[in-house]
Amino acid sequence: MSNNKLPRKIHIIGSVGSGKTTLAKEISKLLGASHHELDNVVWKRSLEGDTRRSDKEKMEFIKDIIDSDAWIIEGVHTDDWIEDSLLNAELIILLDPSYGIRNIRIIKRFLRQKLKMEMANYRPSIRIFLRMFKWNRYFERTVKPFIFDRFSAYGHKIIIAESKLDVIEYLSFIERKFEAG
Repeated sequence: MSNNKLPRKIHIIGSVGSGKTTLAKEISKLLGASHHELDNVVWKRSLEGDTRRSDKEKMEFIKDIIDSDAWIIEGVHTDDWIEDSLLNAELIILLDPSYGIRNIRIIKRFLRQKLKMEMANYRPSIRIFLRMFKWNRYFERTVKPFIFDRFSAYGHKIIIAESKLDVIEYLSFIERKFEAG
């Protein structure tokens, strides 16, 4: 798949365990675009521990990202500081596998992290593991309905996908459409 007709600025939203990071990394390679996790915009990472950025710092950080030619931004954040990312995105993806699949992925991720098979931006503890289930439930009951309302202004550039395969098929469709003229 060539990348000359594909969107070059993509914002991916989804719950914990939805596959956002995996999808973002794959699309990043495909497009040759930088990949940014919103959690790393919220938090200044250091060996001493994470420090939360101020709203002003987050807005400056996100502005630096969106001013570049191509980017993939992913995360579950829906606060106002991401608005410029949504405005500038050529494609917004709501990655929404089933609630049960996300729970299974949370378990697998935790086990891989504890076995040092997967890196994390946080220390994988039982506390954070249990919080992920809480966040997943909160996303399902509260955030997802909010997203449909909050992002309605961007309906012309939103796709809802259950899997990364759905997104890859969509991108292939876009490319074929442009090649056909």
